[in-house]
Amino acid sequence: MHELALPLLVGLVILALAFDFLNGLHDAANSIATVVATRLLGPVQAVAFAATFNFAAYFLSLIFPELHKVAETIGQGLIDKDLVTPAVVFGALIGAMFWNVVTWLKGIPSSSSHALVGGLIGAGVAHAGMSGIQWSGLNKTLIAIVLSPLLGMMLSMLVMLLTSWLMKDATARGAERGFRYLHLASSAAYSISHGLNDAQKTMGIIAVLLYSTGRLQGEFHVPHWVAISCYVAIALGTLCGGWKIIETMGSRITKLSQHQGFSASAGGSVMVFAASLLGIPVSTTHTITGCVIGAGTARRASAVRWGVAQNVMMAWVITIPASAAVGAIFYMITRLF
Repeated sequence: MHELALPLLVGLVILALAFDFLNGLHDAANSIATVVATRLLGPVQAVAFAATFNFAAYFLSLIFPELHKVAETIGQGLIDKDLVTPAVVFGALIGAMFWNVVTWLKGIPSSSSHALVGGLIGAGVAHAGMSGIQWSGLNKTLIAIVLSPLLGMMLSMLVMLLTSWLMKDATARGAERGFRYLHLASSAAYSISHGLNDAQKTMGIIAVLLYSTGRLQGEFHVPHWVAISCYVAIALGTLCGGWKIIETMGSRITKLSQHQGFSASAGGSVMVFAASLLGIPVSTTHTITGCVIGAGTARRASAVRWGVAQNVMMAWVITIPASAAVGAIFYMITRLF
């Protein structure tokens, strides 16, 4: 157990919630890029819509507590929880927030999730060496980096092909009207899955912080006040939107129809809900990007701007190493004091 003055503990909890807010701000594009790009909703309506369903994930987690396995993975599945200190938490949060701000300013849809994973690994290794890494949790996270966009792309292509066949006898106007409603429903589902998976990452960080300071009684778990605080913070962040990233996700990678928007968000919803059930801190950014590419490719491969997609993918590759380096640096700075 590591002693920490109450004001410092409160400060670290506020910093974690600030990361959660930034996560929502940075990742608003995940939920609403398709509905904005297709003009299904206006930008202000879209962020309010996404924020509402981000918070609705809280009620879903009350009904299905097993969907909260991601918080356990972050809290004790990446770095041994008994080796985590307040300084490690500080380094992890600063590493993640630094990378989020850089990519947000550049309009690059990188992963807040993997920025946090990188920050936590970097600070944890700086503190305890490689022996502190929980390889089973890290490996499934690294595998998901590759699989989530690929599976999302294939699933969205499959949805496109299946729904095209089902709608083959419909008139163009009837199909468009039907896909508008389906797109709205699938976007709501994706916003719920995004809030569910991403808010848990901050829950895990706060929970392990409380555990390391002896303020979490009993077995490792997420207190109720931590859960609801994180859902509120990510919803407020989403409400503020990340417009540069929304532009990249919604129109620069490929132009979307209502049919493609529905297929992308439907495929993404299935992927992220499955990841939450398995306790994998998957990147909602990676997943929906793969789904957008899949929906665009299903119509024709030339519809995708592969140069933009390649730049996005390069950001994915360097997210964990970059945030890990910053996390380790800020952990070492705390050692000076």
